[in-house]
Amino acid sequence: MTEEQKPKATGASEQELVRLEKMQKLAEAGVELFPHKINMSHAIHEIVSQYAELSNEELEKKSVEVIVPGRILSLRKMGRALFFHISDSQGRLQAYLREDKVGAEKFKQFGLLDIGDMVAVKGRLFKTRTGELTVLAEDFFFLAKCLHPLPEKWHGLQDVELRFRKRYLDLIVNPRTAEIFRLRSRMISGIRDYFDQRGYVEVETPMMQTIAGGAAAKPFITHHNSLDMDMYLRIAPELFLKRLLVGGMEKVFEINRNFRNEGLSTRHNPEFTMMELYQAYADYNVMMEITEGLVGSLVEEHCDGPKIQFGEMVVDYTRPWRRSTYAELLAEYADCDINDLGAVRAKARELGLNETNMDDVIVASEVFEATVEDKLINPTFVIDYPAALCPLTRKSKADPRYAERFELFIGTMEIANAYTELNDPSVQEANFRIQLRGQEETMATMDDDFITALKYGMPPAGGLGIGIDRLIMLLTGATSIRDVVLFPLLKTIQPG
Repeated sequence: MTEEQKPKATGASEQELVRLEKMQKLAEAGVELFPHKINMSHAIHEIVSQYAELSNEELEKKSVEVIVPGRILSLRKMGRALFFHISDSQGRLQAYLREDKVGAEKFKQFGLLDIGDMVAVKGRLFKTRTGELTVLAEDFFFLAKCLHPLPEKWHGLQDVELRFRKRYLDLIVNPRTAEIFRLRSRMISGIRDYFDQRGYVEVETPMMQTIAGGAAAKPFITHHNSLDMDMYLRIAPELFLKRLLVGGMEKVFEINRNFRNEGLSTRHNPEFTMMELYQAYADYNVMMEITEGLVGSLVEEHCDGPKIQFGEMVVDYTRPWRRSTYAELLAEYADCDINDLGAVRAKARELGLNETNMDDVIVASEVFEATVEDKLINPTFVIDYPAALCPLTRKSKADPRYAERFELFIGTMEIANAYTELNDPSVQEANFRIQLRGQEETMATMDDDFITALKYGMPPAGGLGIGIDRLIMLLTGATSIRDVVLFPLLKTIQPG
């Protein structure tokens, strides 16, 4: 070990000092402390899936030799032999090490290892008298020293700050965490497959934009040095995707990162993943069919049945899903007619809302949020929103007071938002101007080029956005968005 490679002991705990000393003794014994690679034969989960069901007699007959790496999670010494478990992100495997099998020198070296260290075990598979699949070690290879003791399973992992700030520790000692993120990966792959099979083209649109557009939200501002201009991390890809409809790409989708400079909660992270889709010659009814089909396919593929526990709720994904208008739900749960503005305002006052300076449609929206949303546990399409709330949406032909828009609620959360898209450039420009009033704080400005694009002709279309993080929460039973985002944003801890 060179002087540069020696870990520094400044501020180390007693346990850390002991581990440092063991590491130095390994180096003195000629052990390579930072090997470049290991020629592994199997991952742990491959061994378990292939051989766990075989009897000891069958294993002996096959004489399965393995070289398998993992992290030591337990050690049980028995004189000149010991049992230990190693784990990786998908499994756990027992190993049995005997001095007469590996030699006195190697056995002594293993005595310098600790829980948390990484090793590769070479040997033959067998089953113990209790039936546990085990590697009879013929050799082992040191891979990495764990210089900090791992947290105790039932204490450290209950610390929310520890789990989210040190996700690597959470993944090491909590198998459920790793499983959630494997499920997330498989589900996102499933979304891509679903649309690929239906002829959609996956595209990429800019994450840095000169105009913060596509949604009413406060953006993050950055600066491009070479161009000497402020730019914005995108709050939504909508206006770029619609440009593609103008250009003749009739079925497009994007799984993207959006950024909104707003609050943090169990349902909000400033950086989040969205799937956004547009289809020419479709409307919001088509988007409902797509949404129900997509989420239903994920439930069938990755969940144990249509009923999934989510916190204290049980969500039933059995199809078909409920479809109710905004006005119907307001009448059902708030007991007021959306067209009776006096009744709506009276309900707002009853709820303790200060409605005096609010527009009528905002008062209705506040009442809806307070009385309806927490009742929507099973998947519910809320359709036909007041047109004044939806400046990018085509109005209903049957009743122009309402817009052809839906929001999908599951587990009391909004999961998806969809429109029959507005493609009249003059109406779109007028609506943009209305939307921009009073939004100076959000940096929102008119996207003149988008209006120009519409003037070349955008086909009638349906558009859909699905919050991927929230959807993964629901389908895995995670009640905080931080449980499904590997590295959520957290407030910096100030020293001292």
